[in-house]
Amino acid sequence: MWRMKQSDAMRFTQRVRCWEYRQQPSMVRVTRPTRPDKARRLGYKAKQQDSTYKYFEVILIDPAHNAIRNDPRINWICNPVHKHRELRGLTSTGKKYRGLCGNGHLHHKARPSRTATWKSNNTLPFPRYR
Repeated sequence: MWRMKQSDAMRFTQRVRCWEYRQQPSMVRVTRPTRPDKARRLGYKAKQQDSTYKYFEVILIDPAHNAIRNDPRINWICNPVHKHRELRGLTSTGKKYRGLCGNGHLHHKARPSRTATWKSNNTLPFPRYR
């Protein structure tokens, strides 16, 4: 059904869902995916109150919108510290890629980054004047 975007059934489904989304609050926790076919392609399998993979539905928020800026529950998104977190490797996936998920003495060489630790371990600090 999702491939036939112009069909009557698809247009009706989209119109009803769009209306339902407008009636809900801006942040909603969904118990099951709204598109099970796409979720299955991404690895979702419905078990009895358990799933083998987590499936996330993402709704993008415009931080420049006045309704978002004035809402005290979600206006933390507008802070400048959250700009381009994905480019700086600050998301959970970025931290995992940088090797910052571990704790303890086995992971002390990962911080502040693997490259910075390697560089400080492999450079000789010569004094400026000898």
